[in-house]
Amino acid sequence: MDFRESAEEHAFRAEAREWLDDHLVGDFADARGIGGLGREHEGFEVRLAWEQLLGKAGWTCLAWPVEHGGRGATVTQQVIWAEEYTRADAPARVNHIAEHLLGPTLIVFGTPEQQRRFLPPIVSGQELWCQGYSEPDAGSDLANVKTRAVLDGDEWVVTGQKVWTSLAQWAQWCFVVCRTNADAPKHKGLSYLLVPMDQPGIDVRPIVQITGGSEFNEVFFDGARTARHNVVGDVDGGWRVAMGTLGFERGVSTLGNQIGYAREFDNVLALARANGKASDPVTRQRLVDMWIGLRLIRLNALRTMSTETPGPEASIGKLHWASWHRAFGELAVDVAGIDADRPEHDDLRTIFLFSRADTIYGGSNQIQRNVIGERVLGLPKEPA
Repeated sequence: MDFRESAEEHAFRAEAREWLDDHLVGDFADARGIGGLGREHEGFEVRLAWEQLLGKAGWTCLAWPVEHGGRGATVTQQVIWAEEYTRADAPARVNHIAEHLLGPTLIVFGTPEQQRRFLPPIVSGQELWCQGYSEPDAGSDLANVKTRAVLDGDEWVVTGQKVWTSLAQWAQWCFVVCRTNADAPKHKGLSYLLVPMDQPGIDVRPIVQITGGSEFNEVFFDGARTARHNVVGDVDGGWRVAMGTLGFERGVSTLGNQIGYAREFDNVLALARANGKASDPVTRQRLVDMWIGLRLIRLNALRTMSTETPGPEASIGKLHWASWHRAFGELAVDVAGIDADRPEHDDLRTIFLFSRADTIYGGSNQIQRNVIGERVLGLPKEPA
C-alpha cells in the first residue's frame, strides 16, 4: 500500500475532522472519551444518540458498498476516519458489532432479502446487535457449541446458553451459532441464525468483571424463536459463515483498537518521561518494544482489511495484538509504580485488569496458534 495521502484523501481527512469538531458539542462534548475498552457500560444513552447522529450524517459503515448504505470507502479513508475519530476523543461506538462483524457478513453471505431487512437499521443506528458464539463448554473451541435449534413449522426454536456476550443487555438482535444437525461432524452441523432478543425465552444476565463493569453477559435461550428464513448461508453450513465473521473482526476492528492503543502508549510514555522511569534501561527497552509492536499491529490490520474475505491468516493479528496489549498493561502499572493505586491512574489500572482477558476472548492464544498451524501451515491437528 502507498501510505502517502492523495489530494482526495487529504480533503476527506479535513471533512472528517471538521464534522467531528462541529458536532462534539453540548451533551456530546461531555461524552468525549467515554465507553472505551473495559468501560463499555458508560453513558449508553448519549452514545446511542451519537451513533444515530453519525448514521444520519453518513459516518457509519464507511467501508460498506454504496448500494448497501455505505460510502464504499477505501482502506486509506477508513484509516483516516479512525485516526480522526480517536484524535477527537469521540465516544466509543455502541454498534461496532453490527457494523464491523454482522454487516460485512451479510454483504458476503446473506440473501438480498436479509440485506434489505437488516442492513439499513445498522447504518442508521436503530438496531443494535450482539454476538452469540461462546458457551461455557465452547469458548475458543467454537465447533463444540451445544446450543441447538430445531425447526417448528416456519420457525427455529433455540435452546441453550451463550456467555461473554458483549452488549447483549442493549441489543435488539443476536447472531447465534447453533447446532442444527446433531448427527453431523462438529464443524458440519452448525447454522448461523439471526435471533430477536426482545421475546419470551431469552434471559440476559450481566457478568461483573474485575474492572467493575459488566458490558458482557450470560444469555439463556429457552425456546426462543426466529423465522425460518433468518439463516445466513446454508443450513448446517454455519461454520464457514462464522469463520467469515471472525475474519472481519480481525481486520477493521483491530485497526480501531490499535489507534486506541497508540493513545494509551503515548500516555504511558509521557508518564515515564515525567517520573524518570524512561531513564531505566529495562523500561526504555520495553517502551521501544511496545512502540514497534504497535506498528506491526497497524500494518497487519491494513493487510487484513485489503482482503475481500479474510482467511485463517487473520488469526495472526489476534494473536499479536492480544499478547501486545496484555504486556502493555503490565508495563503501564510498572511505569506508574507505587503510585499505580492513585486516582489519577485509574485508566492505567483498568488497562492492566482488562488486558488480562485479551488473550482469552475472541479466541484464545492457544486456539489462534492451532488455527495458524493447521489451516495456514497444514500441520497435523493438535493431539486430543
